[in-house]
Amino acid sequence: MGGYDTRVDYRGEAYIVQTQDKGLGAQYIESLIYKAGRLLTSKRAFYIAFLDLPDAGDRIERMMEEQHKTILGQIVEGRYD
Repeated sequence: MGGYDTRVDYRGEAYIVQTQDKGLGAQYIESLIYKAGRLLTSKRAFYIAFLDLPDAGDRIERMMEEQHKTILGQIVEGRYD
């Protein structure tokens, strides 16, 4: 699976959000949040609970998209100021 990499300019600062699936060995997705080139924090979401489901790939993709969009929204709400 791919991932997401988005730049957001907010209040004169550049934020970068990178979200990716860390793979079946790790069984989680991770988002890294950077501000002005410095790592601020990371967010993880585990998907162990639905690995055996037939639509696991689609669920992981939706989790990545939702987590990424949520973080982008939080940036423009000022949560990472």
